[in-house]
Amino acid sequence: MDKNKKLAKQRLRRRNHVRNVLRGSAERPRLCVQRTLKHFSVQLVDDSTGQTVASASTRDKAVRDEIKSGGNCDAAATVGKAIAAKAQGIGVTAAKLDRGHNKYHGRVKAFADAAREAGLVV
Repeated sequence: MDKNKKLAKQRLRRRNHVRNVLRGSAERPRLCVQRTLKHFSVQLVDDSTGQTVASASTRDKAVRDEIKSGGNCDAAATVGKAIAAKAQGIGVTAAKLDRGHNKYHGRVKAFADAAREAGLVV
């Protein structure tokens, strides 16, 4: 099997495994992680209404001024602090971490730790 096909299959299986367990609600929305080589972004999603409650990214102007590069752990930690501040601003204190097909290490772990330190229960 082609290496890229094998990786795609593994990612799809991992994503389905993670998302089958998670369903966000109004009081505890799902915190979706999107990770690329250059950027890191997250969304708070209420699955009962199907709407995005809040979002943060390395592309946001406030975050972009604080970071040197968008594809490292420091940038992910900055995004974690930003989303925690936005969540507390709208009254959300807890969220369910949806890491998608990403393994929980590196940027995803740095993001989650920073969000926890900023007061969001993840």
